[in-house]
Amino acid sequence: MAETPHQASRQRQAKVMTAAAGSAGRAVVPLLLCALLAPSAAYVLDDSAGLGREFDGIGAVSGGGATSRLLINYSEPYRSEILDYLFKPNFGASLHILKVEIGGDGQTTDGTEPSHMHYTLDENYFRGYEWWLMKEAKKRNPDITLIGLPWSFPGWLGKGFNWPYVNLELTAYYIVSWILGAKRYHDLDIDYIGIWNERSFDSNYIKVLRRMLNTQGLQKVKIIASDNLWEPISTSMLLDSALWKVIDVIGAHYPGTHTVRNAQLTQKKLWSSEDFSTLNSDVGAGCWGRILNQNYINGYMTSTIAWNLVASYYEQLPYGRCGLMTAQEPWSGHYVVESPIWVTAHTTQFTQPGWYYLKTVGHLEKGGSYVALTDGLGNLTIIVETMSHKHSTCIRPFLPYYNVSHQLATFTLKGSFSDIPELQVWYTKLAKPLERTLFKQLDSLWKLPPVFPSSSMTLTSHHLRPCAVFAVQLDDSGGRFTLDLQEDELFTLTTLTTGRKGSHPLPPKSQSFPLSYKDDFNVDYPFFSEPPNFADQTGVFEYYTNIEDKGEHHYTLRQVLNQRPITWTADAANTISIIGDYHWSDLTIQCDVYIETLNRGGVFIAGRVNKGGILIRSARGVFFWIFSNGSFRVTGDLAGWITYTAGSVEVTAKVWYTLTLIIKGSLSSGMLNGKPLWTNIHVNYPKNGWAAIGTHSFEFAQFDNFHVEATRS
Repeated sequence: MAETPHQASRQRQAKVMTAAAGSAGRAVVPLLLCALLAPSAAYVLDDSAGLGREFDGIGAVSGGGATSRLLINYSEPYRSEILDYLFKPNFGASLHILKVEIGGDGQTTDGTEPSHMHYTLDENYFRGYEWWLMKEAKKRNPDITLIGLPWSFPGWLGKGFNWPYVNLELTAYYIVSWILGAKRYHDLDIDYIGIWNERSFDSNYIKVLRRMLNTQGLQKVKIIASDNLWEPISTSMLLDSALWKVIDVIGAHYPGTHTVRNAQLTQKKLWSSEDFSTLNSDVGAGCWGRILNQNYINGYMTSTIAWNLVASYYEQLPYGRCGLMTAQEPWSGHYVVESPIWVTAHTTQFTQPGWYYLKTVGHLEKGGSYVALTDGLGNLTIIVETMSHKHSTCIRPFLPYYNVSHQLATFTLKGSFSDIPELQVWYTKLAKPLERTLFKQLDSLWKLPPVFPSSSMTLTSHHLRPCAVFAVQLDDSGGRFTLDLQEDELFTLTTLTTGRKGSHPLPPKSQSFPLSYKDDFNVDYPFFSEPPNFADQTGVFEYYTNIEDKGEHHYTLRQVLNQRPITWTADAANTISIIGDYHWSDLTIQCDVYIETLNRGGVFIAGRVNKGGILIRSARGVFFWIFSNGSFRVTGDLAGWITYTAGSVEVTAKVWYTLTLIIKGSLSSGMLNGKPLWTNIHVNYPKNGWAAIGTHSFEFAQFDNFHVEATRS
């Protein structure tokens, strides 16, 4: 017969009781003094009056945009190790939710993600890396919740307008096709679908989407709206019963742990469907630890989702290192398991979606907060945080000042929890390196047997202060324990014994991007649609099989968009993909190029490109352009406002050319097919940046035999 939790607890307790009795005389007096001399605030954890809201889980976003771009380029075993830290249950972050961008071909923060339908009659459910990422998450946690949300949309949906709601049925068909494709081609069940990230919603579109989901047998797919602010969606739902009926969750972004009255009046689930986006230092970890508790305490939000999952994009792009962990060096295999991973574990490893918050949650008397959750089957998890203002400020919104100070907090377990025999204890201290502790298991708290004196207490952990954790005799009226709390601490006390601080061997040391880099794109059946390390910033560059050329250029890289997408941010007028090291200064770039558009087409190679992401329109650098009308230009910016030199050249469409750009110090030169075209042009700014390729407009063009030789500034 399987042992009960109480029997298992007694067995673990018996192993330590002899040691406890032998040192009780030494431990009781100082702990008793702690209890008697220090004033303690009292808190009750009780389910007698019922439970609070259902917990829906903690998760993270891949996308919005291209935030996992470099992850897929890691070699094994490092790629699998990173995925373990993110998704493997009882190992690292152990995430309950993965939210991915439905690629729409547009720039969505740090790059573009390809759509499954670039054109009207085009369908391809193997583009990009989100499919792969969802499958890897499911492989580790079959119960993980999957969410899809569009940021941008392919241009054909707008019929000439930068607006996805021109034809409601067509846009709904596009989204439903993505959900059906996930199931048909990858056996992935999407659980929730969003509307349009941080942009306007259309009430009629949401209703059309629900009807189309239902007609396609997707009744189980729930709708989140509107992934923006609490308003106007909450008021719209209260005024429109049909809209209220089809929305399952109100999702708000960066709510600052607070909601609004109308959102609560809807009686719908409330989520912080995007939050965090803060540098993953200990301050970022403090931000994350604070909002994981207080989003529920202050705003009744039952799920919090971090942007972003993993900082796997070039660090100098916007919001560098704003992921739960960092994996931005596939060329070296180096990655960093940052402190937000272990802050996440304090909640995720000891709860599951479907648990319930207790009603008895709240703020601590001298700063900080506590929540408690139960599965309704006798298990209890308590999370206590004391994150200071200085060390938990998120990137947004503004955080009003508050104070946290040293305090003793006594918790009494009542109701069905009064007979709990043991609580496991996990501890984090975010502080200076010598004081820093991340997700460390401490000695358990025990319900002591009657043989011990009524004033006897469990032994304090030798890892903490003399009064850090102590528990008085648990009597008939319930259990009671006291925490000695300082600033920037996190405690989890739980009946679950499955917690684990997982680990893999240390990854390789950090290395800069190779100074010499080549790619001939000769891949017959690519596992991913995009080549390693290229990060598309406007447009989409994919592996391409050139059936018209059976020779050297049979396999190429092609820019595949011929229409501007429905944008989420200010995409450039030109397409561009960056690669390399932002600190590259002197460099020689060579690439074969093929213009497909007659008369109006054009392509470029570039060096020292200094901006990307949502700032791509203002990128500076040295850009070497050739055009199918027989001209060339050298510009100091992507937009073409700064012209260094220009002229005529024998160039036409449908012919391969080799471009070479040489930048050394403040001078640059260029060659066409190995012959100098312009020499020693002065380029004083910028001093460093990425290499890049691209096109003059949203047009088809091909690239091959890319090669760069560089030095770092």
